[in-house]
Amino acid sequence: MNETLKFAGKPYPHWQRRFFTIWSGQAISMLGSQIVSFAIVWYLTEQTGSATVLAIASMFGILPNILLSPFAGAMADRGDRKSIMIISDLIVGLARLLGFFLFLTGAIQVWHIYLMIFVGSAAGSFQHPAMASSTGLMVPKKHLSRVAGMNQTLQGALSIAGPPLGALLMSLTTIANIYMVDVITMLFAVLPLLFIPIPRLETRKDSNGDVIKQSFFQDIKEGFQYILNWKGLTLLLLSAMLINFLISPAMSLLPLLVSKHFGGNEVQLALMNSMLGIGMLIGGIILSIWGGFKRRIFTSFMGLIVSGLSLAVVGFIPSTGFSVAVFVFLISALMIPFINGPIHAVVQSAVTPEMQGRVISLIGTAAGFAMPIGLAIAGPVSDAIGIQTWFIIGGICMSLTGILGFMSPAMRHIEDQHQRSESIEALSTN
Repeated sequence: MNETLKFAGKPYPHWQRRFFTIWSGQAISMLGSQIVSFAIVWYLTEQTGSATVLAIASMFGILPNILLSPFAGAMADRGDRKSIMIISDLIVGLARLLGFFLFLTGAIQVWHIYLMIFVGSAAGSFQHPAMASSTGLMVPKKHLSRVAGMNQTLQGALSIAGPPLGALLMSLTTIANIYMVDVITMLFAVLPLLFIPIPRLETRKDSNGDVIKQSFFQDIKEGFQYILNWKGLTLLLLSAMLINFLISPAMSLLPLLVSKHFGGNEVQLALMNSMLGIGMLIGGIILSIWGGFKRRIFTSFMGLIVSGLSLAVVGFIPSTGFSVAVFVFLISALMIPFINGPIHAVVQSAVTPEMQGRVISLIGTAAGFAMPIGLAIAGPVSDAIGIQTWFIIGGICMSLTGILGFMSPAMRHIEDQHQRSESIEALSTN
């Protein structure tokens, strides 16, 4: 991976050093945020003991991503993505700094925590599409699947390391100091961005050379039209919605599956949860080394089929087979990077750079909307027909989605359409 990347005929040397310096800084910042998130949940649990408070806190974390992502994607496509990342990280840092002072002075209230969660989530909804679309400009197409695998590995590692590190710090210091830890880790994300150039989209112009001026709503509409005019991308969006509709409730029902079906306690639940992080970590490492099939989307289809069948098997396992369920759940979790990573790589390589922010955010928003709908339906359905049934139906439908993907010409050949060229005339380096 030592080639020189070029845009618009201009060299972008040392892309590995530049990209991975930024990536490493973001990873350190994400670890700090993961630690604070654990500390917040534990603090609210200890102080209130209220499931309602925890549910409201979760909603304040989810809603900004769903509501703001379309605008964030449009901003990433029309603005300076590097500046968006810097400002987003600084806003999160300022929110953490506010938390530090509120906890330090004893003035903290539950609504303060809600507000800080909302602000942090809102800033993150702008940071993610800016970073994801910048990745497509900084990394050669042939390495995007490996980078996606590294991102999935990072997610798995954070889910494993974050909670115990948070618990350790809670036992050693105050929650105010934990907030300050996140402020410090935020600097690791911002500082590289101040000094490393990132390829930048030029201002869009019409055939007469005049700057094209559109409102955010026009930009969002243009993003929807771009997706709808591309059958394979539309099917990808619908698949993401279906998978989130089916699988997110299964994850939320996991505690009930462990306690009611397998007769387990918090230790068994913790073991199942740890399998999710371990599986993502192993799968991400494999993907980052292998890179997936030549047609990236085939890797996602394979992951959907195997992961779905594994979840369905979990639903069929008898109450005495908890150990088997743990192993099968690990296989399902191991496939998550093979599902998500190549999809990100497909979008970053096939979607034109000036549309990537909107496409990434709109797919994320559509998938996000499917989650609460699935959660609202899963509870009553599971109470009526059994928790295992949801795992079986969801897993089978997930596998069918992968099979139908292989059968659909539009999905199979999604990477052959709208391919960007190696020399992109609309780019310059800032």
